[in-house]
Parts: sequence; structure tokens; C-alpha cells
Amino acid sequence: MTSSQNLTRVAQFGLVNAYLVAEDDGLTLVDTGLSGMRRPVLAAAERLGAPIIRIVLTHAHGDHIGALDALARRLPDAEVAISEREAPLLAGDRTLRDGEPRSRLRGSYPGAKTRAGRLLAPGDRVGSLEVVAAPGHTPGQIALLDVRDRTLLCGDAYSTLGGVATTARPNPRFPFPGLATWDRPTALRTARALRALEPARLAPGHGRVVEDPLAAMDAAIARGAR
Repeated sequence: MTSSQNLTRVAQFGLVNAYLVAEDDGLTLVDTGLSGMRRPVLAAAERLGAPIIRIVLTHAHGDHIGALDALARRLPDAEVAISEREAPLLAGDRTLRDGEPRSRLRGSYPGAKTRAGRLLAPGDRVGSLEVVAAPGHTPGQIALLDVRDRTLLCGDAYSTLGGVATTARPNPRFPFPGLATWDRPTALRTARALRALEPARLAPGHGRVVEDPLAAMDAAIARGAR
């Protein structure tokens, strides 16, 4: 577990991240990791001395929703939120919508019994986190920008394992997020859009939190565009 200002990273096997974001009224959990993440997340919240009052999912891949049902059972009063587009994928419906690229959905979509009580759209706020559209890795992925310190929780739009990389193409040093990307041109556009937000730090679904990431994001975008 590592902490940075309002952000606490809880890493599973050093590979899969969930984040606890401190707010005045408690904690927002961003993503839930794989199924074994329940205990580490709850233990981290206990150490922080605050309740988890919200669970926000960046997207519906199994390594981001794996502990959702177990955590929802332990936290029955916590609000669960996901983007409106990603909610059907969380429920097991993999149908593409009209106008979406016909690329094949990749990665694990195991679904969950838990349903989101709040459906998010770009520009919505979840505490201090502003919702940013981040499609490409999945059709409805979102990123979350902390407006207090410009930390960007980017889901799988970027990975930092094996170096900062977009998931528009597999990174040879850690290829799995790239291999699970749905539509690579869309993912590259998202990487550029997130870079334009000029985040102060980048908090990915896989890998360490990177401070002052803009130069590394630029290099990652250039590699992804080749």
C-alpha cells in the first residue's frame, strides 16, 4: 500500500490496483481488483480510520470488479457507481451499441450480482472526483480527475508497469492491458484527451502512481501511434 496526499493505493500481487480517495465524509473506493482484494481494501480503510461510503468502477473487466460483490455485502450502505455505458457490461450484456466501432470486446467480463445505484456521465462529480470519458479499452471506461490536486485515476487508459504506456497497443514489458483493449484507435484518442488535462500525477489500474507524468504520457502516446 502506498499513499499520496488524498490517495491511497492498494496493490494486489503488485499488479492490480484499487484506490481509496479521502473525502470529508469518508472514503471513495475506485475499482475493487480481483476477488481476493476484499480484505486488503477493508484493512486499508481501517488503517485510514474512515468508512468506505462510495465504490466507483472505471470499467467492468474482471480485474477491476472482482471483489465488488464481496465488498458490497460488507458495505451495504456504500453507493456503487459506474458509467451508463459500462453498466450493461457489469450486468453481463456485451452487446455493442449503434455507432460504436465493431471491434471485438477483449478481456474478461465476468459480470457481477451487484448493480450500480448511480450511473455516471462525463462531467459528473463523485465527491472531489470529476468523471472523464475514457473509452477505448472498453466502450464505457471512465477516468476520474481529483479537482483538489489534479490526480488522474485513469483506469486502464494507461499502465505504468514496465514503463508508462497507453493501452492502445500492448507494451512488451507488460502486455496484458493492451491485449484486453477493445478498440485501439479510440484508446489512443482517449490517451491524448487525458494528457490534455495536464494531470499532476497518474494513478493507473496497473503499476505505480507516477508524479509529474506529462513527458512520460507524451512518449507513451508517440509509441502508441506508431
